[in-house]
Amino acid sequence: MRIIGLAGWSGSGKTSLVVRLLPALIARGLRVSTIKHAHHEFDVDTPGKDSYEHRAAGAHEVLVASARRFALMHELRDAPEPTLEELVARLAPVDLLIVEGFKRHAHDKIEVHRPSVGKKLLAPEDPHIVAVASDVALAGLRVPRLDLDDTAAIADFVATHTGLA
Repeated sequence: MRIIGLAGWSGSGKTSLVVRLLPALIARGLRVSTIKHAHHEFDVDTPGKDSYEHRAAGAHEVLVASARRFALMHELRDAPEPTLEELVARLAPVDLLIVEGFKRHAHDKIEVHRPSVGKKLLAPEDPHIVAVASDVALAGLRVPRLDLDDTAAIADFVATHTGLA
């Protein structure tokens, strides 16, 4: 499975880019999955629903299934956060996996950077950043700069870089 990450500071537009890239890559005939890292406690279930009650009662894993989809929730309780490799191993095989977040992990990443967010570039200190997608021109980059608003060009870059072109 080929992997490309989207890394950047909160508010830079990573999720918006993923949402635009998915249809552009799928239109090329690729099967694409995503993993998103969250830095805070989050919930995908609703209090009062049976699956929430199973999890709240202490179930280690809760799988909810219907004729249209299934979702697996795994409670870590006091276990350490799984590595990206451990999470990838749980996924069904696809052509491409887009990883949003995990900015300190050693996989190839496109940095999503908006100077208006007020944070420094990650690229100068991360050898795994292979391009920077930004809404403004940036001087002195060692990697290509992609126009953050040009989804087709970013999809082209991803396909070429991952060998899926």
